[in-house]
Amino acid sequence: MPRPPQRLLSPEIITEAAIESVDESGDFTMPGLATRLKVRPSSLYNHVSGRAEIVELMRAQLMAGIDVKSTSGTWSETVAALAAEYRRSYATHPRLIPLFTAQTVQAGVAFTLYNALAQAFADGGFDPAETLHAITTVDSFVLGSALDLAAPDVQWASGPEANDAMKAALATSGKNPERADAAFEFGLRVLMAGLIAQAPETAVS
Repeated sequence: MPRPPQRLLSPEIITEAAIESVDESGDFTMPGLATRLKVRPSSLYNHVSGRAEIVELMRAQLMAGIDVKSTSGTWSETVAALAAEYRRSYATHPRLIPLFTAQTVQAGVAFTLYNALAQAFADGGFDPAETLHAITTVDSFVLGSALDLAAPDVQWASGPEANDAMKAALATSGKNPERADAAFEFGLRVLMAGLIAQAPETAVS
């Protein structure tokens, strides 16, 4: 009797399975991926070195969807456009974000975005140390905003612990189904105003 054909594997297939697992449960394991793909765990290691490489492959896949070339304008307009693109790409799979933040960025494609941000801040007159601080700030804001998309519809219970100001704020959430998007736009305006204020006086915003 002929042996049943072995399922074809590739880094791309393994990456897709890992993304599906994280979307469903918030994480993935090598045995779990093997079960999902109906292969032996040892078969995975013929294509990837392990969990860390899979995380970087997932990061690369998401960041490859960021359109850097379409951004143009002043340095501050470029930063704002890149932040919006960054969040749009990560919003497709927000539950991946905790995995990404726990691991050093190694994916080459990720540096397409970070290089563009670094150049924009350099054009704005920021020195290298300030540029790194600014990139870190944008990174933190965008990742937090994308992760917010995975939050429950009701984030805060309006209980007796909430004061009048908080209750008034919470009362508006039901009137704004696009709360996460609106919060991102608000935060981006505030962030950009702060970055522009920090830019050297000689820089053109």
